[in-house]
Amino acid sequence: MTVVEEITAAPEVAAPAELPDQPRRIGGPTRSGVLSLFGAAASGLCTAVLLFGELAPFSGVLGFWVTAYVAFLAVYAVLTGLEEDGQAVRDRVMTVVLWTAAGLLFSALALVVGFTAWRGREALPHGNFFTQDMQAAGPLDPLTHGGIAHAMLGTLIMIAIALAITVPLGLACAVYLNQIPGRFSRFVRTIVEAMTALPSIVAGLMVYATWILGLGMQKSGLAAGFAISVMMLPIVIRAADVVLRLVPGNLTEAAEALGAPRWRTVWHVVLPTARSGLATAVILGTARGIGETSPVLLTAGFTAALNADPTNGPMVSLPLAVFNFVKSPEPTMIARGFGAAAVLMALVLVLFAIARVIGGRGPGHQTRRQARRTARASRRDAARFEELHAPTLSLLAPEPVTGEND
Repeated sequence: MTVVEEITAAPEVAAPAELPDQPRRIGGPTRSGVLSLFGAAASGLCTAVLLFGELAPFSGVLGFWVTAYVAFLAVYAVLTGLEEDGQAVRDRVMTVVLWTAAGLLFSALALVVGFTAWRGREALPHGNFFTQDMQAAGPLDPLTHGGIAHAMLGTLIMIAIALAITVPLGLACAVYLNQIPGRFSRFVRTIVEAMTALPSIVAGLMVYATWILGLGMQKSGLAAGFAISVMMLPIVIRAADVVLRLVPGNLTEAAEALGAPRWRTVWHVVLPTARSGLATAVILGTARGIGETSPVLLTAGFTAALNADPTNGPMVSLPLAVFNFVKSPEPTMIARGFGAAAVLMALVLVLFAIARVIGGRGPGHQTRRQARRTARASRRDAARFEELHAPTLSLLAPEPVTGEND
């Protein structure tokens, strides 16, 4: 048998079977990642215990946890680097840092809310706390007498006045800065950015000097609303300006290409598209104004009685009532102060929820009423187009045949 025949007669070696493609997992926890995380945490804690207890003369709780966290990050980076490349290591470490920051912020928020509600638990169960004022109650009276109805009503009136001034002016100024660029708009933007860092006491002094001393008006809830609006206005303008910049330019270009004027484009295209972001801007401004104390103290004064007239007589807000309650040495007044703070947080939460319901829908999402109105308008437009394109009766009717003798 020749060499060629031996080669051809040799059994064929089977080709290795191709392994099925497996998708690469780019997110979510893995077993090795979880083990590395817990191992690095244990190593960081042990390193801090060793340094603070045996090797180094360190002390302090804050330093202990900072050292443990830094050691944890270093060990976690080393353990991750044994399996991944440098980019994945940086990604894992930054993910842990961001989760830690989010956890600290949430813990701080929960601590503040929980501590306030716990300290105000003695005053909150009483119904008179929400329905009475402090006109007939003193520092030595029990919690069954007196309440914060005057402060709740004052806060609602003041923030309503401030919103009535701030929302139209702030949104109009943001639209101007976004739609009409130029030298004056740059000047206005600079002034708005400077007013963002304006101290609240300066706003209160300005309204006090112009409205009360200059014009001779009395301290009232209206003056406090003016002062709060000065604090809210730059926040609303800046946030709304940033949101309006995010509106795609092709939407406005398409509206203008169809022949729509600038004001109609802004009203029907730009503002509805940025509605959710504009609601967030109003929320940020409300959060800044509803907690102000010094402008209210200078412009609205202080009273223990219920006053529903913002143009006549002094008026008090919840932050100012909290300030006056907690500085008292009496435990009942301190409990009223923490209860008022808890009510203020609940009021802010309710206002935020209302704002999110009003502006929470995204672009293109309509309410049932808006959908019905749009459907009626579409039917009217379709009927009008049919009338315009339908042939007239004079064109469809045959012409009468006339004889030659007629």
